[in-house]
Amino acid sequence: MASEGILLGMGNPLLDISAVVDEQFLEKYDIKLNNAILAEDKHLPMYDEMATKYNVEYIAGVFGKMESISFSPHFCISQWMLQIPGATSYIGAIGKDKFGEEMKKNSKLAGVNTDNVEKIAIKISQLPKASGTHKRITVITQGADPVVVAEDGKVKLFPVVLLPKEKLVDTNGAGDAFVGGFLSQLVQEKPIEECVRAGCYAANVIIQRPGCTYPEKPDFH
Repeated sequence: MASEGILLGMGNPLLDISAVVDEQFLEKYDIKLNNAILAEDKHLPMYDEMATKYNVEYIAGVFGKMESISFSPHFCISQWMLQIPGATSYIGAIGKDKFGEEMKKNSKLAGVNTDNVEKIAIKISQLPKASGTHKRITVITQGADPVVVAEDGKVKLFPVVLLPKEKLVDTNGAGDAFVGGFLSQLVQEKPIEECVRAGCYAANVIIQRPGCTYPEKPDFH
C-alpha cells in the first residue's frame, strides 16, 4: 500500500519561470519563439526582469542529468495520482536565494515532500534491505555544510573543514574523493566518525589540486 515517502528521486532541482512576455523582451535577450537554448551570460538579468515586469508562474522541476531529460512531470503526476501528502520525495541542491524559496514553496504545493536533509536521511536508512547482513547507513554530503549520517533511526552531523577561497583550485571530484576516503576506513571496520573524517580529509586534499589528483601518499592520521 502506498504511503508517505514511497517514491524517492535524486537529481538537480530546477525552477521553471513561465510568463507571457512581449516581442521587445524576446529581442532584447535574442530569444526566438518555439526554441530551446542554453543560457549565456547575456541572459542572466532576464530572470529578475521577468519577475519584476511580468506576471510570472513558478513551476518546480527536477533535471535528470544522466538521462538529459526533465523527469519532474513523473513526480508531479505520481503525487497527483497517489493523493497521499508527501508520497513522493526528491533530493537535490538549491540556491539560498528567493528562487530557491520559490522552489521549495511550489514543491510543497504540489504535495512533494521537501523535508530537511536530516529527515530524508533517516527515512532512507530505514528502507528495507534484501540482505540483513549489514544495517543500512545513510551518508549525505552537502558541500560546505555538515555531513549528515543516519543510523539506527538517529542522525548525526559532522562539520567539514572549510578552506579559504584562495586555496580552492577545483571542486570536481570532491564527492568521489569523499566516498573513496570514507570507504578506505569502512572496509577496515573503523567507526563511522572515522570514516567521515577520512572522507572529509580526502575531499579537502582533492579540491586543492586540479582534477581528481592527489599526492603520492596521504597525510591522514
